[in-house]
Amino acid sequence: MIKGQSKLSDMRLVHRIGYQFKQPELLQLALTHRSVSHKTNYERLEFLGDSLLGMIIAHYLYQAYPHENEGRLTRMRATLVRQEALGKIANDLKLGPCLILSTGELKSGGHHRESILADTVEAIIGAIYVDCHDLKVLQDIVLKWYAPYLDHIEPTDQLKDPKSRLQEYLQARKKPLPVYDVVDIQGDAPNQHFKVECTIEGLPVLYGEGSSRRFAEQAVAADILKQLEQKS
Repeated sequence: MIKGQSKLSDMRLVHRIGYQFKQPELLQLALTHRSVSHKTNYERLEFLGDSLLGMIIAHYLYQAYPHENEGRLTRMRATLVRQEALGKIANDLKLGPCLILSTGELKSGGHHRESILADTVEAIIGAIYVDCHDLKVLQDIVLKWYAPYLDHIEPTDQLKDPKSRLQEYLQARKKPLPVYDVVDIQGDAPNQHFKVECTIEGLPVLYGEGSSRRFAEQAVAADILKQLEQKS
């Protein structure tokens, strides 16, 4: 049984997103994780949404902060489009219960995994644009999602990638460094999908997925960091 399909008829999700799809199948696709289908999933929409989100946020910052230099604007944009920020947007939209996941991914907690939630937000952005082909409509929707976070934007010290931050976290506490191992590769180059496990002394083994080994390692490192920071 696939988690989430029954939610597609729930107009509350459409209301939270703030957009009525002319092609509802695009929303279904944006919510579909690759664990359900290697060919029909959100990854292409995520690719498009990632670029559109970067442009929308960059344009907003350019207009809202006319006296900031390029370097600071770049750091501000990075703060708003990083995985943690997208995870907050996903939680605001209550996307977790709506994700379409395989039974295995559901059992492993995929509907709470920040990397999947962040990817889904980007996929929904891509889906809205494909549906309406109107950047102004898309911009208004995205900035409405971001409204609670736009008043006091400050560049974060967490702009380093999750692997680097995890290593620094462990080194500062004199803990052994993480060990990453590829446990599964699906598909053929250049369209491969990697699954990586990360082993850290004193913690359960966690897994990350991505379109490259590096992205998979970053995904699992981000999940581990979140757990460690919640405990501290």
